[in-house]
Amino acid sequence: LAFLLIAFFMLTTTLGKSVAMDLNMPKPTDAESEKTVVKESKVLNIILEKDSKIWYYDGTTVMGLKQTDFSPEGIRQVILNKHKFVDSKFGRDDKGDVQTIVLIKPTDDAKYEDLVGILDEMDITKTKIYSIQKPVPLEEEAIANGGTPAAAN
Repeated sequence: LAFLLIAFFMLTTTLGKSVAMDLNMPKPTDAESEKTVVKESKVLNIILEKDSKIWYYDGTTVMGLKQTDFSPEGIRQVILNKHKFVDSKFGRDDKGDVQTIVLIKPTDDAKYEDLVGILDEMDITKTKIYSIQKPVPLEEEAIANGGTPAAAN
């Protein structure tokens, strides 16, 4: 009887393998020659803050941050509008996907649930090019000032 129990537990533990999402991470680099240059008009920055607040801005220059939420009329519509703009200006890539580049930047106060929520939005809106990064100090300053960096005042 003990042999059967041991065999049963050995069999069930080998059958239940965990499933994880594949994640491709680039190698960190400081060399300017190895950094990828992108068109500023393709970029949408999304900053996740405490209390499920979402700040966003277009391009790579930190200015004019706007606030939204996780409703379908909120961040999803922002992403879809960016897709329409990028699609009309640059067309689709070789695979037929829109070329919008989304930079997701959770602050230290953001909830893990919000990060999962924004990744779900990437899937729902069929955004294929996105990256998770730390917010830069200028972005954190802009959030503290209601959307405008102090240097711009």
